[in-house]
Amino acid sequence: MIEVTRLNDSKVIINAELIEKVEEAPDTIITLTSGNKLIVKESRQEVRNLVILYKKEIYRQDL
Repeated sequence: MIEVTRLNDSKVIINAELIEKVEEAPDTIITLTSGNKLIVKESRQEVRNLVILYKKEIYRQDL
């Protein structure tokens, strides 16, 4: 799960596994596999980085 900020400054947590695409036009639009769309303040690159951090945390193996 990643936390993003809607344009009205409310925070929302979304399942990173359900993200289908992220566009900038100029606002960042996250489209989920359900077809739902969210417009967020974070840039496309910031969303990408959040997803990468999430995946690293989930798949991290303790040695």
